[in-house]
This record gives sequence, structure tokens and C-alpha cells, in this order.
Amino acid sequence: MAQMPDTEDAIDGQILIAMPGMADTRFARSLVFVCAHSVDEGAMGIIVNQLEPELSLKELLVQLDIIEEGCADDLSGSIGEMYVHRGGPVETGRGFVLHTSDFMLDNASLKVGSNICLTSTLEILRAIAAGNGPEEAIFALGYAGWAPGQLESEIKSNGWLLAPADDAILFDNNIDTKYDRALGTLGIDPAMLSSQAGHA
Repeated sequence: MAQMPDTEDAIDGQILIAMPGMADTRFARSLVFVCAHSVDEGAMGIIVNQLEPELSLKELLVQLDIIEEGCADDLSGSIGEMYVHRGGPVETGRGFVLHTSDFMLDNASLKVGSNICLTSTLEILRAIAAGNGPEEAIFALGYAGWAPGQLESEIKSNGWLLAPADDAILFDNNIDTKYDRALGTLGIDPAMLSSQAGHA
């Protein structure tokens, strides 16, 4: 069903949509924004529709000494509405911020496509807490990683569909509808996809 792009960097900046028959339950109904991909080094991405239910971003900022415990309710901007995402099963103690490119840190932000960046330093969390960060952002613990050739093989085996990245899907907090909306960008009805799962 899914076709592998011809160019080695064509997957960067796109969303992987897990097919209903995904064998790895950690990725069931997941959307993964692909941050980096190459034939020689493999791929890495951030799951954008799974949450860490036991941890809020405010609690994390207190743990990291970015804000004081008594100041958590006074945070400016949209940070109070940000969740902690489960970015993937690799390095789950490491934090990543996927964000719009209106905010970048020299030698720290990886630009993906024209308007998305990935940053994994405390400086961006400090900027967000101070109300000086990017316009849109999600924070994730961990990432999804693939060895060279692994992701290409999974796509060819119909484990994933590729879809263009949509900022509204990436950054909004309507987590429960993200998967179906991502399928919708490809003109796919989720009910039809589910009913066809497992059939040749």
C-alpha cells in the first residue's frame, strides 16, 4: 500500500501513521513525526499522540529547577496547557521539544523541513517557562529510533503509512482525534482501514 520515497531524505518532516496490524504494541495507533532519516544512519522520530499520564510539564519544570514549586500556577503563555508526551521507547529519560521554527537555539536546534525544529536542551524549557519560547511546541520524553534499513523495511511491509506533517495535528491538545485526523489527510476513513486490516 505505502510506497517508499525514492530520495533518502524524503521521509524527514513527514508523519508515520501506524497501520492497524502494527506488531509492536508500543506503536499501536501512533503518529510519529520523523525528525531525521538517512540510509546510512537510520531514522529517529517523536510520537506525537501518546501522553505520560503520571507527569505534568509543570511538575517536570519544578523537578528540573527551572521554576519554583510555588510558582507553577503563575506560568505565562500556553505552557500550562502543554502535556508531557511519550516520545518513544528509546532514551525515555531524555527530553525533546518539537516546536515551530520561530524559536531556534544556535548549535542546539535541528531544523526539520521549513517550519519545524527539534531541540533537546534545558534552555528551550527555560524560554518556554518565561514566555519567550516558540509559538507552538510539544515536550516529549524519549524517542523512536530505527537502525539503517529498518524503517524502509517496515514501510514496505505496510507497517506504516506516510502522511505530510500538519501543524494542527502535531501541536494541538486533542490527542484522542490525532490518529483519525492524520488518516483523513490521506483521504482514508479509519473504519475502512480497520475493517481491511489483516486481509491480503
